[in-house]
Amino acid sequence: MNQSHALKILQSGDNVFLTGSAGSGKTFLLNQFIEYLRTNKTKVGITASTGIAATHINGRTIHSWCGMGIAKKMTGKQIKKLLKRKDLFKRIKEAQVLIIDEISMLDATCLDLVDKICKAAKNPFSPFGGMQIVLCGDFFQLPPIGKDAEFSFQAFSWEESGIKVCYLDEQFRQDDSEFLKVLNKIRTNEAGEKELAILKTRLNKKVTHLPKVTKLYTHNMNVDVLNQTELSNIDQVPEVFQMTEQGPKELVEFLKKSYPVAQELKLKLGAVVMFIKNNYEAGYVNGTLGEVVDFDSEGFPVIKTKNKNGIVAKPASWNIEEDKAILASIKQIPLRLAWAITVHKSQGMSLDAAEIDLSKSFERGMGYVALSRVRALDSICLIGINEMALKVNELVVKKDKEFQKLSDAN
Repeated sequence: MNQSHALKILQSGDNVFLTGSAGSGKTFLLNQFIEYLRTNKTKVGITASTGIAATHINGRTIHSWCGMGIAKKMTGKQIKKLLKRKDLFKRIKEAQVLIIDEISMLDATCLDLVDKICKAAKNPFSPFGGMQIVLCGDFFQLPPIGKDAEFSFQAFSWEESGIKVCYLDEQFRQDDSEFLKVLNKIRTNEAGEKELAILKTRLNKKVTHLPKVTKLYTHNMNVDVLNQTELSNIDQVPEVFQMTEQGPKELVEFLKKSYPVAQELKLKLGAVVMFIKNNYEAGYVNGTLGEVVDFDSEGFPVIKTKNKNGIVAKPASWNIEEDKAILASIKQIPLRLAWAITVHKSQGMSLDAAEIDLSKSFERGMGYVALSRVRALDSICLIGINEMALKVNELVVKKDKEFQKLSDAN
């Protein structure tokens, strides 16, 4: 299906699953649809399964939008209490369309919880309270986190919603036909020695036609080591920011484990950073990339991003609350170093070039996500690769054929 056909189906008001391979223009089309809704003054909830995915559509996480936070299950009593928050109730009650991007990383239990909350706020007899639901993503990419987590297409709410599938089959990111064939072989679980040999032609081959490349690693540990090395290469005394905390030790420790907040954050001019919290008024969300260009009169870092120059990164808080009372809190500058990022954080990005280490791939789909961020094979410097990097989920391969047939029928 091409984009114009998919857009007409989206505009019809049907519940839709918008999918397609990496680089097929899903996010571009989603932004077109959002612009259409705004032009027609349709109230829309713009969300994604992760903070960095939300940045691509100028939205927020679905967990934040519907108020469920890190919860996966809530009782009717808990939902009723949640909806006593006037701002939250108003947001859901008035929304006519709900968009969830990068749906592959939202598990079935969470999607069903979103459905229950929306029903409680709007109409208990209609899926998602009667809103038009637009789910966007590619299940060949990273799956939901958790040992027993099910894909969102296995959710009761998905089945109940009568979702129409729009499967985009054009390709806008990759213009390298040989590389595209390799990606498609990985996508269908048919990649073998031939595809591996093609990828290995880029082993330790530097990208010479571009001055800067993004480094992608499968594990946080490798990312942290490289970021600290790059910081030490800047010949300056670092500005140091210490985390502050308050509340019972066990609750504070829970906050520290739940959020990627540095106990001690060291920054220098020229450091590449990523915001780790949403602040729409200040002009950033979780995942916004930038560079430290100054420190203001109070000593806070000033960040230049792709879309905005001069964002002052002031301390932010991560709290555990109950009945509007703060039980525990940690406070820190909402930044982390970002010369290197994990494959998980890269999902949804388009990169001109990348240095990729897949030697420790531990999850099906991980190699596909990392490799498909890049436009051409000669724009990749491959540090290493293992067998897992060429694999995708068997259930997804089977389900994808069904999605293609449903899309053709539409």
